[in-house]
This record gives sequence, C-alpha cells and structure tokens, in this order.
Amino acid sequence: MTIRLRGITWDHERGRDSIVAASRAYTDAGHDVEVEWEVRSLQAFADQDLETLTRAYDLLVIDHPHIPQAAHAGLLAPLPAGEGPDAFVGRSEQSYRWHGAQYALAIDAAAQVAAYRPDLLPEPPRTWPEVLDLARTGGVLWPAKPIDAFASVFTLSSGLQGADAGRDGFAEPAAFARTWDVLSQLRDLVPAECLDENPIQTADRLSGSNNWAYAPLLYGYSNYARAGFRKHALRWTNIPEIDGQPRGSMLGGAGLAVSVRTEHRAEAIAFATWVAGSEVQSGVYARAGGQPGNVSAWTDAALDELTGGFFADTRRTLEMASLRPQHPGYMAVQDAACERVHRGLRNRDSASEVLADLDRLFEPLGASHAGR
Repeated sequence: MTIRLRGITWDHERGRDSIVAASRAYTDAGHDVEVEWEVRSLQAFADQDLETLTRAYDLLVIDHPHIPQAAHAGLLAPLPAGEGPDAFVGRSEQSYRWHGAQYALAIDAAAQVAAYRPDLLPEPPRTWPEVLDLARTGGVLWPAKPIDAFASVFTLSSGLQGADAGRDGFAEPAAFARTWDVLSQLRDLVPAECLDENPIQTADRLSGSNNWAYAPLLYGYSNYARAGFRKHALRWTNIPEIDGQPRGSMLGGAGLAVSVRTEHRAEAIAFATWVAGSEVQSGVYARAGGQPGNVSAWTDAALDELTGGFFADTRRTLEMASLRPQHPGYMAVQDAACERVHRGLRNRDSASEVLADLDRLFEPLGASHAGR
C-alpha cells in the first residue's frame, strides 16, 4: 500500500523543482511513498505560521530561525542527525539543532554572497572600499528591502567585530558605526528602488540587463549561474573581505522538517534522511536546481562546472558565516529589527540611534541561548 505524504516548500526553482525531483526519485527507487508538494511565496516562507502548517503537512521546508520557537511549542519531530554535522557546509546543520535535538536537516545552504556579470566585470571588487569605488561609477545593485537590509547589517557587524551579532545587545559600537557608514554610502550610490528589492529581483536585473554588473550582498542562487536559466549567466563569489577574509555573512538556507502530527512519522523521517544524504544531495537534488547543504555537493567538480564555479567560489563565505541567535523569541525581535534598520536607512538616522534601538530589541535574547 502506497503511503502519501503532503509537503510544503517555497516557490522558486531552487526550493520547488529540487525537492519534487527527489521525491519522484524516491518513489521510483521502490519506496512505497509518494510526496505531494505545495508551494508558498518567498515572503510567506519567511513569515510562516508553523502551528498552522504542521497541522496540514507531514513534511515542511523551513527557515532555521523558526526552529527554537517550533521546538519549544512541540510542533516538530526530532530527527536523526543523518550523516552528522561535518557532512554539511559551515554551520548549516547546527542551525536546525535546539537543546541537543535535531529538528530539521539542512537540505539547502545559503548565505549572503556577491554576484557579478563576468562579461561586464572581469574581476569583481574584493574589499569594501573597492565596492564603493565601483558603485560610484554606476552599475552596482544591493537588495535592501527590510529583511535583506537587516541581513546586510548583521553580516557586516558580525564580520567587523569577528563574532556573531545579536549575542550581547546587537553589536559592538565601533563595528556597528563602520557597518552603518558603509551601508549608508552604498544606499546613496545604488538606485533608490533597491530599498524595495529582494535577492531574486536583484539577480533578475543583473542577469537580464547590461545596466548592472555587480551586487556585493545578496543570498546566493546557483540557478542564475546555470546555462540557459536567464539571458545572461551570473558568477557568484565571496562577499567583500574584512581583514583579508570573507567573514560574517548571515547564514540562510532551508531545512527539511517533519511535523509531530504526521500519521506516518517513520516514513516521513526516512524520506527526509534520504534527501539529506550525500548521494541524493549531489545527485538528483542538485541537478534539478537545488542548492544542497550536504558538503558532498560543494566538493563535486561536475556540479561546480554546471553552476559556473558557484560552490567553489562561495564556500569560504559559507564556512565563515554568522548564525543568528537561537531563541524562541527571536522571530519577533527580527521582525522589529528589520523595520528599524530599513526605516533608519530611509530616514538617514545616525548609527548611534539605530544601534540603541537594536541593542534594546536584542538584549532580552541574552547570550545563553546562542549556538544551542
């Protein structure tokens, strides 16, 4: 008897086509399990209500900052660690762990990286002064709608202070002042509409027009480096360096979780574990447009060639990425922080004003919950 599972993922080739192809391969391999996938928008992915979703779906592709709240509320089934944390790039697997239990498997890995058009810009800038110099000549984009503006602030603050932001207040004053100065200059040098764009919109503009050649901070999408995906292929590279290292990028990605309410827990867990395995991650999942979390894909020469060097050229950024505080109350804090950063950029507020508000927002999270 075939068991039918329902899954929910996000509506982009990276999040949709990859998991659908893997599900078909799972059934074709002789497992009496079929998974029907539904999709929601990228914004809904960020704003998801897991209480509702875990009532309707057996399998969920989710964003890792939701894990502590979902685990605290008892919404997700604990999972085996699969091939272990060393099998996943950077801290991807760690981001889905809470109080010693694994609540999702890192089937997708991402962080803020940089993108450029190699036909227009043979060599991208490597430092922030070089980025700003290039921006003064035109041709630079920066996705800075509220969540992405906050991500950029988190990235630079973490990189400049050499430690994850948000652990004791938000950031060290000196690091934040430098962050705010760089991003305020960037705001003035890119098109005004960048403040309303997300990474997908920016990648579409970069790949669809010859007016733009580079973006220094946007979540990576290997799809745009694949032949035929858009009019022009993008090349992806590490974020601008701080002290010679591309450190601090805010970790993103997506994990595959199992609802605690599923009637087929064993089958759902078996499927999730299979998808997160190295053979599937570097095989059908990646080749169908996925951006795997399993490190096997990041060291696969054929996949790197398929994606124009995406994995090799951005791996250092992923390995040095920062992790947001892991706390059941984090998402409410992030929502408020996104609004405050975006408003501060629009209103040209001072660094001290913005940092005071961010410190106040992050203080209740405390340092004790970090890295659980």
